[in-house]
Amino acid sequence: MKKVAVLMGSISDKPVLDKTFAVLDELKIPYEGRVCSAHRTPERATEFVLGAEQNGFGVLIAAAGLAAHLAGSCAARTHLPIIGIPVQGGGLGGLDALLATVQMPPGFPVATVAVNGGENAALLAAQILALEDAGLRERLLAYRKKLSDKADAADRELCQALKQNG
Repeated sequence: MKKVAVLMGSISDKPVLDKTFAVLDELKIPYEGRVCSAHRTPERATEFVLGAEQNGFGVLIAAAGLAAHLAGSCAARTHLPIIGIPVQGGGLGGLDALLATVQMPPGFPVATVAVNGGENAALLAAQILALEDAGLRERLLAYRKKLSDKADAADRELCQALKQNG
């Protein structure tokens, strides 16, 4: 199975990515997490991205806040799918990061999830990898079934509570 690279512009982004790591763990997807800033460590980020395919990665997740250039910088250096996570920070509540991540020029797409959307980034990576991995596809379907079952249980609990109180 191909791996997922989870890159963060700063270690302060890790709380958002903890949800990403948890979903990847639950789905048994191998991954590697790295701090690779588009601004502070551009050489390390470039080296990692240029070698990603050769090192067994199939998808890159890039999380960054403020100027949020990490995902776009990655997209400029590889043809692998890039999933951007805009991270909330600064005075604009993550809007700056969202716009920087989603507004890419033609030819360099970045699939972008919601601000602080670490869980969805992992699920999108899983969907991409599941195109060529039947076992992962089954785990992903089971994950979704678990979400559906949880919503059904909440509905039953609400209906029960309203009947008792109504």
